[in-house]
Amino acid sequence: MNKLLAKTAQPSRSDWQPWQPTATPLIIKPLALAETLRGGQAFRWQAVPNEEETWQGVWGNCVARVRVGKPERLEWTCPAVLARQVTPAVEDYFATEVDFDQLADELPWRTDTVLEQRRREWPGLRLLRQPLGETLLAFLCSSAKQIPHIAQICEKMAVRFGEPIWGEVHALPTWPRLAEVSEADLRGCGLGYRARFIKETAMQLRGEPEWENFVLKNSYQKTQAWLTTLPGVGPKIADCVLLFGAANYEAFPVDTWILQAMAERYGLHGWTPAQVAQFGHAHFGRLAGLAQQFLFSGERKEKAKP
Repeated sequence: MNKLLAKTAQPSRSDWQPWQPTATPLIIKPLALAETLRGGQAFRWQAVPNEEETWQGVWGNCVARVRVGKPERLEWTCPAVLARQVTPAVEDYFATEVDFDQLADELPWRTDTVLEQRRREWPGLRLLRQPLGETLLAFLCSSAKQIPHIAQICEKMAVRFGEPIWGEVHALPTWPRLAEVSEADLRGCGLGYRARFIKETAMQLRGEPEWENFVLKNSYQKTQAWLTTLPGVGPKIADCVLLFGAANYEAFPVDTWILQAMAERYGLHGWTPAQVAQFGHAHFGRLAGLAQQFLFSGERKEKAKP
């Protein structure tokens, strides 16, 4: 991705649309935008070289750049030839109609000092609404991998098996396309044992063409149970897919960061992921996923301190 950005770091004015704010005003601070894009929700955003606090990302068949303008309002641009598809998609991707500050105020931060601190640390933090199919693919790549590694794998799969979108930028491969790719070729993207899960999942999804509608329209409990029938998908990956790809804010992904946060901040030492998830649902309620993102981002920031 960095190589692709280097080639397009200084596009001519005719290549890109003028910068514009989202149609629905989205107020966000640069730090919150960076964490939203590069904090584990999505894996195809990179900082644009020589452009301060500007990010270029790819989702679906869209390529766009975003930044925080004045007064702290999200602005975006895209290649002019993609304007028709990106213009409506950017609003949906950033869920501009959702007031996350208002939702955060509904969380139990008044009686939870840990959550209150994390909420104050990350004003404006948002949950993206990503294409469901590629969210499932990205998180199937995520097992035992760090964010930069997941991004590299996604880029390799896009270049090798995805359709070109603009210049040398490719979309992630669709699940029907992945059903045609051999496990050996998938391993060539650095997937290791995850290649088998992706191949088997692609074959299973080929027989269930309405799976996305099912996940988007049914309850958290029902869809989480179904997702965990897919090869390689456990409760954590299922919850990531539901939270970041289906805007199901009840989902509460429990990874190493959350296990650590719940042990050190809430005293849940020795609790299993299932037990922590149950606590998260009971304590945070219908917006548990938003609380999880505050805790996740806060824990990573805490551990990054010198």
